[in-house]
Amino acid sequence: MSMDIFSSENTFREHFKHRLQGLLSHDDLGVFILVLANAGLDEQLFNSLMPELESKYQRLAQHYRHAISAGKVLSDPPDDLMVFLKLMAMTLEQVKPAAYRMEQAWEVQFNHLRSLRPPRMAQTRVSGTRVPFDPDGFHFNKAFLQKEKFLQTQWQTYELSVFYNKFPFAGFHSLLVPDPHACLNQYLTRHYHQFAWDLMQIFAANLPGAGIAYNAYGAFCSVNHLHFHFYLRSTRLPVMDECWQHNGGDSAYPVDCRVFRDCQHAWEYLDQLNQQQIAYNLIYQQHKLFVLARKHQSDIRIPSWCNGLGWYELAGGFTTFNQPLFRELDGLQLDALLASLKR
Repeated sequence: MSMDIFSSENTFREHFKHRLQGLLSHDDLGVFILVLANAGLDEQLFNSLMPELESKYQRLAQHYRHAISAGKVLSDPPDDLMVFLKLMAMTLEQVKPAAYRMEQAWEVQFNHLRSLRPPRMAQTRVSGTRVPFDPDGFHFNKAFLQKEKFLQTQWQTYELSVFYNKFPFAGFHSLLVPDPHACLNQYLTRHYHQFAWDLMQIFAANLPGAGIAYNAYGAFCSVNHLHFHFYLRSTRLPVMDECWQHNGGDSAYPVDCRVFRDCQHAWEYLDQLNQQQIAYNLIYQQHKLFVLARKHQSDIRIPSWCNGLGWYELAGGFTTFNQPLFRELDGLQLDALLASLKR
């Protein structure tokens, strides 16, 4: 399959949804979880897929009840099994599609299924900003993950794999994995910064609302295998509002944010952050890069209502899986949380 799926917004959206629906033909636990979580970000898709999701859920639940009652050894990936057992405890009827509201300058999202997400590295104390790739750890070359891939192609000199995000928090949320078989750790080099910058120009020309984001190691990346996040939005992220000083406005953003309009100048700053072992989150836009330097994840306290503070949070979006708190979180709390990440 070629990069043609990114040729227009409609082409990408239709391919994304069609492939997602087709995945339900697989009797696979991980695929079921992926489809449910992705459908949960689009109420129309959620409602249209729910009858099939409900039928598959009942079959899977019956299978695991019998297997556990009989004392059988379960061969499923542990992460998928734990998520599904949590879902069984909660019941599918309790799952709600995502909801959003604005709270002063910030976007707040209720995302029920994010509460089931395995922590992996995101809530683990990690040291430094770079560790070697671990072939025995979780990575995108694992055989059981290949069904979750919806594109594998060659782009320029890069091999590119694109995966659905299993627990998305952004529209059409996908994971871009360049040169996956090179087994690269989550450490940005000049070569792959150029990859993201150039690819973003292709996306921006064809896909309104597209963006590429990046969580450095120590900035709540969840997998130590080089990857970027792709998303489509109908509105700008809060960090892009004209009110902030980094966009020419008067208000100081709670976290250090710098905007670069030249790939080389951006790299010079990123290289400094790498050398100083400073964690950061990135958001690539058309001919523009937002660099958010921040405290290392091991140096901050995560609120109980969320499960990580990565690029989306640094950009002014906050996800919670607690419905009462979704309604109660106020702007001062969110201001203070972002300010606590400032170096």
